[in-house]
Amino acid sequence: MAEEPHLFKLARRGQLELLKDALRGGDAAGQRCGRSGDSLLHLAARHGHLHLLAWLLEELELDVEVANGDYKRPLHEAASAGHGECVSYLLAKGACVDALKRGDWTPLMMACTRQNLEVIKDLVEHGANPLLKNKDGWNCFHIASREGHGQVLGYLLAASPSSWDTESTTRRTPLHTAVQLCRDQGGWEPSPGSRGASLVLPHLKGKERLEPWRRCFNYKQKSAAFPVKPPGPPPCTTKAMHGCRDAVELLLERCGYKPDSRDNCGVTPFMDALQHGHVDIARLLLEKHGACPTAVDALGAQALHRAAVTAQDGAIRFLVAELGVGVNERATTLRLTALHYAAKEGHTDTIRTLLSLGADLEAKDGKGRSALHAACAGQHAAAARILLGAGLRDGPDGSGTLARQLARKPEIIQVFQEKDVST
Repeated sequence: MAEEPHLFKLARRGQLELLKDALRGGDAAGQRCGRSGDSLLHLAARHGHLHLLAWLLEELELDVEVANGDYKRPLHEAASAGHGECVSYLLAKGACVDALKRGDWTPLMMACTRQNLEVIKDLVEHGANPLLKNKDGWNCFHIASREGHGQVLGYLLAASPSSWDTESTTRRTPLHTAVQLCRDQGGWEPSPGSRGASLVLPHLKGKERLEPWRRCFNYKQKSAAFPVKPPGPPPCTTKAMHGCRDAVELLLERCGYKPDSRDNCGVTPFMDALQHGHVDIARLLLEKHGACPTAVDALGAQALHRAAVTAQDGAIRFLVAELGVGVNERATTLRLTALHYAAKEGHTDTIRTLLSLGADLEAKDGKGRSALHAACAGQHAAAARILLGAGLRDGPDGSGTLARQLARKPEIIQVFQEKDVST
């Protein structure tokens, strides 16, 4: 990494007098730093150095609308960092309140990623438009829903009553986003005995954190019509989960979202909640929103199947034991069961959970493949061992292929060598 230029180090630290000496006779306006080409004004705004901002604008008469390579203005920086005094000063100096940076993000959108309500109020009172959308179709209300800021959401509804009625370019509503809040804050956590699904890079669109989707279930390659969980960050805090619930309750009480509204993949907020393990949020959606626990996505999968893919055993118990959802329900045109999905991903605890709830060990999909075929295709030795230990015997699928013929890794080949598996 290139060393930070001396001038910008002084600006970042807010050392005005030293910066004055270093700039004596120099061109302050032409100074740029970093990959994005930040100016001295960007650094002053980002780090909340009001005295430095004032000197640069009033004494050196720099342009308040100077943009870096990402088209960020100083107002974007101050709003994003929550520096209220800097925001007020820049607005007073004539900064454009709805300037767009790369991705069509306004300063108000940037401010809504923080909980500084005073900054948000200042921007709105100076004419910021809450209904503007970025390139992914998110307005500031949608962004605040992702962050779970109840006070911010309440203020935005008061300032712009229709701001809730919005969808992203993938037809996800703020309600879809709010039920996932704890995942985005580090709340995703697999069951202790689960390996975590194969990592696939998500198709992030700006700040829109959608799950990576797999297109079709194919035992011979890593693909399925479900999200893949990233390696586990720390679990979400109780405070974060509480904020998530408060935000969802506010959306249900004050906004007019339709029950089981679907995004482009056919996913409902109820499915989103359970595939991320938020059973209490799913209860809210059932009680206050009339969510359907057996609704299916665009490929015909229910919340049960999605929870099996993401190893959310508590969600599976909730669906089957409490709500009476059939544990052997089929998904997609391939007629896959939750057990197939859990085996394909190698989720050993989830396999045990499904079997304890009465899952059909002998269930075959539309091509005659058992859960053992799925485990072997995924090269999951532990999953195959559990299935064999539970009494599942290898047998040919519709094409005559045995599960053991899909084994490639030595450890799963060894499982079959250890077992006297007959066809």
